[in-house]
Amino acid sequence: MKLSAPIFQLKRRAKLMARHNGVPLHDALDQIAREEGFARWSLLSSQIAAAALSETILSRLDDGDLLLVAGRPGHGKTKLGLQLLLDAARDERRAVFFTLEFTEQQARKHIRSLEKAPSGIGDTLEIVTSNEISAEYIIRHLSGSERGTVAVIDYLQVLDQQRSKPALSEQVLALGAFARKTGVILGFISQIDRSFDPESKRLPDLRDVRLPNLVDLGLFSKACFLHNGEAQLQDVA
Repeated sequence: MKLSAPIFQLKRRAKLMARHNGVPLHDALDQIAREEGFARWSLLSSQIAAAALSETILSRLDDGDLLLVAGRPGHGKTKLGLQLLLDAARDERRAVFFTLEFTEQQARKHIRSLEKAPSGIGDTLEIVTSNEISAEYIIRHLSGSERGTVAVIDYLQVLDQQRSKPALSEQVLALGAFARKTGVILGFISQIDRSFDPESKRLPDLRDVRLPNLVDLGLFSKACFLHNGEAQLQDVA
């Protein structure tokens, strides 16, 4: 069965219904599910669980999440991060791409290549390319954003590349506190160490994240690992 709208929009509709009607969120979710032909939300969710992660990732994130998106070069981590931002923009959320790797022109070219049809949605994404990008800079730029705003940072391992910037562990700690306080969702594109061996396991995991400087990966609430066209989203215990 084809849903009447993307899953993240259905979830947003349920949240608005719960708020306006003064009902528990789970009741509103079940009502939306019935309108889509399912007895309850859990049955609808199980159907979309097997869908391509790029089509459903926004619906699987909660306000205030700190998301790690990790993979070897060329395996789709940047594409997934930008797709998340496009979906956020379609959901009428603020969407911001902080990049220390791309120029604005390169980033917008990449974004346009992901749009299935010319819609202008990609043009609403904010692209920030300042060399000053750091936790303090990001927090200042996102100050006053509404809950559910989505920002993607490209990429984790270069946030403290300049010696004048705080240690990576301090920056992630500060960004995590900011996300929890404001409800902003922060995604970090991350490198995987060259020692990852796809012959021994299909997908990398937290142990394979390249960390030239120490950082507690337990500060992240969710992590997505990609390799050879596969992607898996998991909670970080």
